[in-house]
Amino acid sequence: MVSRSEQRFIRINFITIIVTLLVILAGGIVRSTGSGMGCPDWPKCFDRYIPPTDVSQLPANYKEKYVAGRIKKNEKFAKYLESMGKVALADSIRNDKSITLPEEFNPAKTWVEYLNRLTGVFAGLFLLLTAVYSFTYRKTAKRIIILSILNIFVVGYQAWLGSIVVSTNLAQWVVTVHMLLAIVILAISIYTYNYAKQLGKAPSVIMYRILWLKGFLLFTLVISIMQIVLGTEVREAIDVIAKSVSYGLRGTWIDKVGAVFSYHRDLAILVVICNGIIYKMVIDRFSGKAAPLLTARFILITLLIQLLSGFALAYIAFPPAAQAVHILFSTLLFSLQFYLYLLVYRTSTYKQ
Repeated sequence: MVSRSEQRFIRINFITIIVTLLVILAGGIVRSTGSGMGCPDWPKCFDRYIPPTDVSQLPANYKEKYVAGRIKKNEKFAKYLESMGKVALADSIRNDKSITLPEEFNPAKTWVEYLNRLTGVFAGLFLLLTAVYSFTYRKTAKRIIILSILNIFVVGYQAWLGSIVVSTNLAQWVVTVHMLLAIVILAISIYTYNYAKQLGKAPSVIMYRILWLKGFLLFTLVISIMQIVLGTEVREAIDVIAKSVSYGLRGTWIDKVGAVFSYHRDLAILVVICNGIIYKMVIDRFSGKAAPLLTARFILITLLIQLLSGFALAYIAFPPAAQAVHILFSTLLFSLQFYLYLLVYRTSTYKQ
């Protein structure tokens, strides 16, 4: 019997997962529209809680002011990297001339970035609520409390890293780490959601071997994470190319990316094969309305949308909408695979 307080936690945790995915979608819209530097400062936007709509609302020296602010913040970040032994990385930030280039005020891009930040705040509030409501398990499942609180710290670090993304003028490796941290936040939330739902339930029992499915799911999760990293690198290369041509000539962007796009495309074939094998293994072991079977079907639907959006990006002049969809469904695919792994992990083999 699930108590009301436990039901409330499960409901809030699920909403947190959805909102986190919306943050990733918002980030994808920011990247696809080139709005990453729409707000040159952080956490405010042009020193305002509600950003301006016209350049007349800005001080005459706003370009120099925010460039100086970025340089000062980056010097602190460079010293932090040096303290970790990353001297070459620190020097690369200090010598990055793009950081000193001011951004022209664009109200549309400013508001796209501002709404992205508001979505992030919204997700942070739900993560905080999840941590607060997790104390209902203080006597039964302390790991839910520990992980929910840990997620707050991860989100705090993610927010700080977001400020570094802005100050370094979208430095490529920082954007990649930013994306990977979003996956970590999702994974923790999915784990606590599933653990709370399964608490007190006996593990599912089937008559067929399940060990191979567990192992292959874990392998596929690793491949999916590699694919997301490669996709982020492709996106970073696209950002540089798009900026160099003033966001025009979209049909030529993919041709200029280089080998990393080929690796990303070829690994996508492996992702498709792995998920097809997983689906076959799941339907051989589960039937009816079993949660693993339903999750596997959602994985196939997500994978199909992901492939279609990837095709549009590669062969239909890189439409912005497809870029945002591609980013969202790559993380959704990982989320469903991880959830399926957690479901299958609790499954045991029936012994006659």
